[in-house]
Formats: sequence, structure tokens, C-alpha cells
Amino acid sequence: MTKAGCTHTAIITGSGAQAAKTPAFKWVNTALGNIKAALVGTYRAVREKHVPRYLAEFEYRFNRRYDLGAMIRVSPCRAENRSYAIPLPEAG
Repeated sequence: MTKAGCTHTAIITGSGAQAAKTPAFKWVNTALGNIKAALVGTYRAVREKHVPRYLAEFEYRFNRRYDLGAMIRVSPCRAENRSYAIPLPEAG
């Protein structure tokens, strides 16, 4: 870590709900919660041997979350049919 220019500071939190509320770990808890929600919402069962693939897919989506065009791959045969799609009214 020091070769990368980072420093390590140990934070002793104890356990329980108070430890989860430590400001230094808020983003960690948020990231883990988002990953868990993405996995549970996408797959029926999560197998340990496939975890690297699941995480790679989550990383791909996360890194492209503001560029929807990069996430959606349109095949040439579907590209022809896009002009026939009827636009749906916005919900709200």
C-alpha cells in the first residue's frame, strides 16, 4: 500500500449497529448493499464458483451507469426494427 502512495489507519469500532454507523465505513456499507441488491435482483441463486463473474458484471454496469448506450448492445436485425417501436408515455 505504501508503494501506491496510500496510508493505512486502523479504526477500532467494536461491533453491532454502532460500528456500522461509523462515517468511515458508510460508503463501504452502501457499496456492499448495492452489490447485494443487484445480485439478488438479477439471479435466482448465487453460486460461489460464479461470484467473480457476478462481480465483473456489476462492475461493468456500475462503470457505465451514466451511458445507457454503452450498456445496451443492439444487434443489426433489431436495429432495423427499432423504428417500428411505439413510444410509451412517461409514468408519473
